[in-house]
Amino acid sequence: MKAVVYVTLKKGISDPQGNAVKEALDSLGYREVNKVRIGKIIELELEDMDKEEAEIKIKEMCEKLLANTVMEKYSFEILEG
Repeated sequence: MKAVVYVTLKKGISDPQGNAVKEALDSLGYREVNKVRIGKIIELELEDMDKEEAEIKIKEMCEKLLANTVMEKYSFEILEG
């Protein structure tokens, strides 16, 4: 079983890395880009278990380690098979 976790900064949190990328894109001539936000994708390979148990465990992992819930929000999807 595989899970993909998406972590992004919450709205209103400054994103210096995103700002630097936006400035770089501007300097390369891509001025149509209005804003850049940088996040992370985390892929997890899990032992086979039922989907409900996997959701509980992934949520715990996100809350305890994978996301800083003060500044970041997360979502995930479970890819079965």
